Amino acid sequence: MPEIESLYRKVGGKILIEIDLKSVDQIFNSLDHAPFHEKELDPDAAEYIVDIVDDFPLKTPFHLIIYLPVCIHCREQADTIPAAIRSHFRYRMLVQDLKFREKFRQGRWALLVGLTFLTIALLARQFVAAYLAADHLLAQIFADALLIIGWVAMWEPVTILLYQLWPIVKMKKVYEKITTMEIEILPSS
Repeated sequence: MPEIESLYRKVGGKILIEIDLKSVDQIFNSLDHAPFHEKELDPDAAEYIVDIVDDFPLKTPFHLIIYLPVCIHCREQADTIPAAIRSHFRYRMLVQDLKFREKFRQGRWALLVGLTFLTIALLARQFVAAYLAADHLLAQIFADALLIIGWVAMWEPVTILLYQLWPIVKMKKVYEKITTMEIEILPSS
């Protein structure tokens, strides 16, 4: 199986991300009516760039090349593409940052609730073991059920804090990487 790097051209030690367009408008979301330099990228174009960068380690250098047909009146619009791409992915970075803070806040709240419930369940288990017939099978089952329920209450905070935050952080780093990569507009051949 070939290495992923072998599927892309490489120039000057940088992986090339090449996009061939028929017009400048193709890279932008046609539903976005904002002024040109602030337009949102076409979802397919943005996803294509993100997918390539995400396939490689974060330290991999990239060079984004956008090929456009030669057009005298298109040059001014074409010159705004690099800034628009950077703006788009800076915005995506901010969105990921907001998602991270919200998920972290949710995780802290879930941890507080989970620890409280676990504490109550463990105290109730101690009560059952100490004051009810501890050698009775139903008391033993109830005590064990309280222990299990207490630990199950910790499932959500552990899931959030240990597993759900890191994909958000990774995507933010991918977007940051895209905002700093070299972007070049060249005439298509």
